Amino acid sequence: MAGQVFVLQVGVVLLLVVAAVVALVLQSRYDSEREARNRSMAVAESFANAPGMVSALRGRDPSAVLQPLAERARKGSGVDFVVAMTPQGIRYTHPNPARIGKHFMGSIRPAAEGRTVQETFTGTLGLSVRSVVPVKDAQGKVVGLVAAGITIKKVSGAADHQLPLLFGAAAAAMALATAGTALVSRRLRRQTHGLDPSEMTRMYEHHDAVLHSVREGVLIVGGDGRLVLANDEARRLFDLPSDAEGRLVSELGFDPHTAALLASGRPATDEVHTAGERLLSVSHRPTDRDGGPPGSVATLRDTTELRALSGKVDLARNRLKLLYDAGVSIGTTLDVVRTAQELAEYAVARFADYVSVDLADSVLRGEEPPDGASGIGAPDAGSWATVAAADGGRTVLRRTALSGIRDDGPLYPLGMLIEFGPSAPQARGFRSGAVTVEPVLGDFGGWQEQDPEHARRIVDYGIHSMITVPLRARGVVLGVASFMRAEKPEPFEEDDVSLAEELVTRAAVSIDNARRYTREHTMAVTLQRSLLPRILPEQNALDVAYRYLPAESGVGGDWFDVIPLPGARVALVVGDVVGHGLHAAATMGRLRTAVHNFSTLDLPPDEILSHLDDLIARIDQDEGPGGPDGDGSGGGGGSEGITGATCLYAIYDPVTRRCTMARAGHPPPALVRPDGSVEFLDLPAGPPLGLGGLPFETAELELPEGSHLVLYTDGLIEKRDRDIETGLEMLRGALAHPGRTPEDACTAVLDALLPDRPSDDIALIVARTRVLEPGLTADWEVPADPAQVAEVRAAVARKLTEWDLGDVAFTTELILSELITNAIRYATGPIRVRLLCDRSLICEVFDTSSTSPHLRYAGTTDEGGRGLFLVSQFADRWGTRYTAGGKVIWTEQALPLSKNGKPRA
Repeated sequence: MAGQVFVLQVGVVLLLVVAAVVALVLQSRYDSEREARNRSMAVAESFANAPGMVSALRGRDPSAVLQPLAERARKGSGVDFVVAMTPQGIRYTHPNPARIGKHFMGSIRPAAEGRTVQETFTGTLGLSVRSVVPVKDAQGKVVGLVAAGITIKKVSGAADHQLPLLFGAAAAAMALATAGTALVSRRLRRQTHGLDPSEMTRMYEHHDAVLHSVREGVLIVGGDGRLVLANDEARRLFDLPSDAEGRLVSELGFDPHTAALLASGRPATDEVHTAGERLLSVSHRPTDRDGGPPGSVATLRDTTELRALSGKVDLARNRLKLLYDAGVSIGTTLDVVRTAQELAEYAVARFADYVSVDLADSVLRGEEPPDGASGIGAPDAGSWATVAAADGGRTVLRRTALSGIRDDGPLYPLGMLIEFGPSAPQARGFRSGAVTVEPVLGDFGGWQEQDPEHARRIVDYGIHSMITVPLRARGVVLGVASFMRAEKPEPFEEDDVSLAEELVTRAAVSIDNARRYTREHTMAVTLQRSLLPRILPEQNALDVAYRYLPAESGVGGDWFDVIPLPGARVALVVGDVVGHGLHAAATMGRLRTAVHNFSTLDLPPDEILSHLDDLIARIDQDEGPGGPDGDGSGGGGGSEGITGATCLYAIYDPVTRRCTMARAGHPPPALVRPDGSVEFLDLPAGPPLGLGGLPFETAELELPEGSHLVLYTDGLIEKRDRDIETGLEMLRGALAHPGRTPEDACTAVLDALLPDRPSDDIALIVARTRVLEPGLTADWEVPADPAQVAEVRAAVARKLTEWDLGDVAFTTELILSELITNAIRYATGPIRVRLLCDRSLICEVFDTSSTSPHLRYAGTTDEGGRGLFLVSQFADRWGTRYTAGGKVIWTEQALPLSKNGKPRA
């Protein structure tokens, strides 16, 4: 045996060595190709970006300047060639001067368009890698190309250095295997205690004497199913013949169940088998598990007298186990329907053949169960349910759960609203709260009056006995559970009633807990949805689609918003309040309202987050433990403290395509470019809201037209069994498809990342960027001279006529005259006027002053002070926003109807 183990170990070591060599060779090939790619790309980029490269390419004789430099770079870097060429591929340099001026062999078109190219090819020197890099001037124009190539075999050979180490490890493994085999052999000799054959014989004779003297039967069966040994007690218990040894166990008159166990070799412990009028406890074990001979050993004990005494104990133990398992299996979720179905399925497997659970509709809605005779609460006036309830003789319940040993039973179907008559056991149990037992349904003791034809089908089907138990919790009846038997021949008895009551009582508590959770969850969802935007505002800067999904286990504080801003800009907001429940939803509503209020001030994103941070800190201080009431109850109302929130605020300007963003502990947004590439924007993270003391930073970038900006909460990318990085990569894969609409993108993201049972809220916004057409914008620089105002007014009038907006030219000239005059009089530095024609006509006056104008109401004798008053009267909206270099005073005017009488788009 030790030799066999040694051979096996040698085979395993050799297999591992071969696998390691193959892996090293494959890894060496992969590393060599990757190193060749990296080296060729590095040489090409370094040569292309070398100082003076552009001027050399544009010189009179590029080859004279670049050929020695290229050869020096080739020899210094170890590549096979460094070739400089025109954008059309005509060589300036080559290791072989005879090829200078000839066309470069390879793919150069992407490089001529400004991208890098890298490809693998088989040349005269073998498998090689070449990289082509564009050379661009200061304006980004491609003025030439640089190619570098190297053969892969120049960077190979890593496996040669590791093979000696591998073979050394294999030799060490072989030495360990040899030493282990020697130790195993020595241990086997030690376990036999050095006994010779005579000593072993005496030992077996002693064991045989003991075997036949014990008061426990022993049977030894060989691997061929024949009886090898039966001691005296086994012969007595089974009344075996004297020639039983050597015969098949199936021929010795054993009970079929016992014969099958002995022949199978199946392990068994204290199984009860019969031998005539005796009850035997049989334990059976195979003998070949630890290397022994094939066969099995069975030990037998006569338990006939003990069986009668332990019957009642077993019954009590089984019922206790049944109730314990019910506590584990019923009520695993806070779902009313699922809990009722768990009760039905559990009872069918262990207690009854068919089980139905009927609940009041109000319980399914999370409401309090009705107190009257009707199970539908307050039905609509004039409905059949109202008539039934007014009659006082009907009980209406919903079939919530149904389970049985077969699916073709003649019972009311799942989901049906059943009107039980006064004689039905379900109605009596729901009204009185008492258990009803129908031991023999075929006697038709009144239960059939509900529906005689349906009752006859039930009896004909074979259902013969029923128990109906009300589901009672906190003194209120929620519904009834009915247990029926068909295949089990014995009818229900009083002992079964107590067991059914215990099962239903446990289930009723779970159903009532689920009902109250459903009510609170519905309230929280209703509150949160009422606080979220129902429709998105109209604007032309972004095409927006969104999704919001509340968590199944508890509503959280996720929110989102789309807020139009002055100057045709739009703000996108997404946030997440830490925690779940009504408190988180209410806090979310307060934060959303605050964001709207701060947005009307036209503040930059970092300032808005700073204000929100202060707001949460005040909420924590006022409502947390030790609040203003001083009783440690959170403001006297028992509110729980808020641990914080995250938020991301972005402002997009369709005129400049600039997007300004800031975030407070929120996941970074994703940017999907028109070509389908996905990038997670590297914004300054910022601390979560509520920590205080740390600043927020703003990032600004330019977005291509038609790109998608994706904002989301962490519930989309986080799961208990999935880290954030994996979620982000899954989100990247779901978004990396060009040409999608925002709606399609939202659907694809949820299909890819939405878990089966969301444990956290999910908010998702996908916004596709638009750009205001250049022809719909106009701006002028205004000298600080009042005499120039007339020229600006004339230019504005001409532009409005060009836009077919002559109807508002007069009011627009008046508004701009007042704003420009104020800027010339009170501001310093350059003044600029801009007109935007979007959903409204927007007039903006830029200056370098940080002083905001105030609306005044001049007296009848005052000579001034009426300018802004006139502006406010003629404009629909007006206001001021501050920039890094000063401020902007803006106004908005409604566009006149088009010639066909319809609003302008």
